[in-house]
Amino acid sequence: MIRRIVLALAALVLSACAHQAGAPAPSSDLATERTVSTGVLRGFVDATTGAYVWRSIPFATPPVGDLRWRAPRPPAPWSGVRAATAEAPWCPQVLSALDGVGKGQWGKLVGQEDCLYLNVYAPAMTADAAAAARLPVMMWIHGGSNVWGRAAQYDGATLAAKQNVIVVIVQYRLGPMGWLAHPALRESAVTPDDASANFALLDHVRALEWIRTDIAAFGGDPGRVTIFGESAGGHNVAALLASPRANGLFHRAIVQSGSFRSEPLEQAEGVDSDAKDTGRAIATRLVRGASVTGAALRAVPLSAIYGAINTGPERESLPRVIADGVTLPREGIESVLSDPAKYNAVPTILGTNRDEMKLFNALNPQLSRRALGVFPQPRHKALYEAMSHYPTRNWRATAVDGPAAVMVAGGNPNVWTYRFDWDEQGAFLLTDLSEVLGAAHSMEIPFVFGHFKLLGAFDRFAFTHANAPARLALSDLMMGYWARFAATGDPGGAPAWIRYAATPDAPSAMVFDTPHSGGARMIVDRETQPRLITDLFADETLKTDARRCAVFTSMADWNPEMVGMDGGRCR
Repeated sequence: MIRRIVLALAALVLSACAHQAGAPAPSSDLATERTVSTGVLRGFVDATTGAYVWRSIPFATPPVGDLRWRAPRPPAPWSGVRAATAEAPWCPQVLSALDGVGKGQWGKLVGQEDCLYLNVYAPAMTADAAAAARLPVMMWIHGGSNVWGRAAQYDGATLAAKQNVIVVIVQYRLGPMGWLAHPALRESAVTPDDASANFALLDHVRALEWIRTDIAAFGGDPGRVTIFGESAGGHNVAALLASPRANGLFHRAIVQSGSFRSEPLEQAEGVDSDAKDTGRAIATRLVRGASVTGAALRAVPLSAIYGAINTGPERESLPRVIADGVTLPREGIESVLSDPAKYNAVPTILGTNRDEMKLFNALNPQLSRRALGVFPQPRHKALYEAMSHYPTRNWRATAVDGPAAVMVAGGNPNVWTYRFDWDEQGAFLLTDLSEVLGAAHSMEIPFVFGHFKLLGAFDRFAFTHANAPARLALSDLMMGYWARFAATGDPGGAPAWIRYAATPDAPSAMVFDTPHSGGARMIVDRETQPRLITDLFADETLKTDARRCAVFTSMADWNPEMVGMDGGRCR
């Protein structure tokens, strides 16, 4: 998740990242003119790659007024030629250090509800060639805890131009605008989908419907659509796998550092929860003693909605990916994975990064300190490594090996898994980035996109001239696997990426790394919670049970199923 990376490294950079929202739009190019079902678009040519780019394409009617907290409707047509060169307005979200603004603006609400737009990247070709091309399509869903993020953070030009694919980057409603459960919203539903609590998930479905109708004009094949996303985006990909509303709209899926968890409707709504930001609690604060109706909620100003919730870091506890019985089964995402007849059992890639949790540990003052008040360093190296290693293994157990095993055993053999290991950032002044971050959460994104300008001022420290040759070769390798998978449903490649198998001694995961660290290779490594807990309590580097229990508790706090697995050691 890009937001957390920049927050973690804000103290590393000596100046804030430049805020790019006001950058002028490129000049449109007649060669990019395309006709879709709603009108004519004209984009621009990317100066670096030569790819054709169209920005800010509406895929839905603005979800404002009476359409707030309803399923998205198809967009209205326009007359004349629509310029598709400027970035789309952001969906409502709260500013942070990432946005390149002074600390005084952190916590400020920005964006607008009219934000359902997508960007398209394609190899250069004429309109006639595009109509006949039928290239594989890859729809990216950004991360950001489902409360933050935007299409403008991601550049699909290199991936499209190098791999001959069509890349679509979609925006979707965030935070309370995208995920809210309340009976008043269900009771005021006009369509069956309006009764959902996952309005953001329906935005993804609407984007996929737009792709089915209009992507051929850009050279895409609506019969070969891959959805891929990282962190919250990967979580949303997992939800689409389980969603009956997405049936037939995509044909492969890639979950990068995602999750297969979902929140019970009653908990999200607040029927059996006293959490501060359930749907009922938010609605009660919004109407201030009046009757809670769908009309009353839709009439509340956007600023009041965000004023009624916690907009600090704790906003990540807001409900999201809700088992609402409309877009997702009431039993949750995980409940359907064992039966291909109950979910969208397409070819699927699942993966995590080797050091996922280092990103979050770098933010934790209990685990890291700031040398000279600026440079992050582990307070206790063994504990810092353990607090990364074991929770990251748990992430892999619950988001990769567990779901993969269930899918394969249930009858879907087309599952592949990976682990991203690149950690060659090196040292920067008093900070060893390879130690503090390593293969942290979201570090694989630049490699997948072949575009190493995603992290602002941090880029020059992580992506250096010294590591460029091996880094770029690894990026080309990964882009090739992702694109082959999008094209054929099998990543193939050399070395061959082998399907996940239930046999314990069979190769199970592809490791992505440079030759200096062993290169890309298949490994035998299936992660489970009992295995990692056994290893944790035998870990001599931690020296004391107090430290081992600190690691265990950090996992059990987020994974209730682990409570008791410590065998009573951590009272």
